[in-house]
Amino acid sequence: MADDDPEGVEAGSKQKEKPRHRSKKKAATVDESELLTVPDGWKEPAFTREDNPKGLLEESSFATLFPKYREAYLKECWPLVQKALGEHYVNAALDLIEGSMTVTTTKKTFDPYAIIRARDLIKLLARSVPFEQAVRILQDDVACDIIKIGTLVRKRDTFIKRRGRLLGPKGSTLKALELLTNCYIMVQGNTVSALGPFSGLKEVRKVVLDTMKNIHPIYNIKTLMIKRELAKDPVLRSQSWERFLPKFKRKNLKKRKEPKKKNTKKEYTPFPPPQPESQIDKELASGEYFLKERQKKRKRVEEIKAKQADALKKRQEERNKAFIPPKEKPAVKTKKASTEKKIDIEAIKEKVKNAKKKKLGALPVEEVKLKMAADEKKKKKK
Repeated sequence: MADDDPEGVEAGSKQKEKPRHRSKKKAATVDESELLTVPDGWKEPAFTREDNPKGLLEESSFATLFPKYREAYLKECWPLVQKALGEHYVNAALDLIEGSMTVTTTKKTFDPYAIIRARDLIKLLARSVPFEQAVRILQDDVACDIIKIGTLVRKRDTFIKRRGRLLGPKGSTLKALELLTNCYIMVQGNTVSALGPFSGLKEVRKVVLDTMKNIHPIYNIKTLMIKRELAKDPVLRSQSWERFLPKFKRKNLKKRKEPKKKNTKKEYTPFPPPQPESQIDKELASGEYFLKERQKKRKRVEEIKAKQADALKKRQEERNKAFIPPKEKPAVKTKKASTEKKIDIEAIKEKVKNAKKKKLGALPVEEVKLKMAADEKKKKKK
């Protein structure tokens, strides 16, 4: 029969396979950046009892120790801790004698990850994180990271200085880091506890470790600020940001100060050094050995008096220094401003020419004419 023909079956199967290859090619043409980016406003659905109706098979528990100074605070807020964990069907126990906190699952627990969140909650409470912040770990989109910084630096003084650098003046550096990463950060003792989204925790860990490696946190804060602005642009979101980010070069530290007294190694000689002279040898060389006791005493007194006289002379010179007048600075003669005006030679020449034209004591021409006219009028009247 034609239906049982194997060739016909193979041909039909090949025809069916062809559209599968086409679909794969279409999937390959999809932009990879679209697959990586999470759409805005998307939220993962919460884990409910319907997802795991039968519950857990085994009981799990975690315990952690806490320091003595946290005892009073934990005693106060423990009812709130039990209430918060009770919503997820997790039991919590506080042992003040041993100084430990324990969390265990129950038969009603349906979320397998609830015990991990409860473990992180008691860890954060032990590291001085307040309950109001630590309880956020029970949310789905919040994680925590406890960074150990105690063993990263050898010297205690250097460690305290770098840890203070992470905090900044009045906690300003830590506050800036919290705003940029959307994380809560608590620096306590030899650890740094961070609480927030996964992307922010990654940045916090990098900044903390770099600070302990003697890289100032302000450089990382500048980089985070630039990244924050670039993320807002949808065009630049899928591109490389290396060209925009600042590149800080490490400056070479100053050379080690050389000591004032250098211990230079002497040349090796197989012969031992000459034996130092004893007091008797010195006295024999100077001739004091043969002097009488009275003469020796007199010589000692003379030496003491000479020393005292020198000291008195120096003291007197130091006292007299206060009475020596200081050297006066030479008086600088101030140059007087030249009051003489520049002489206009051409104006003088013109004055001389006019003076030559005039006779000495003679009236001007106009005045002479006026006088003559007045004389004529007087004659006519007569």
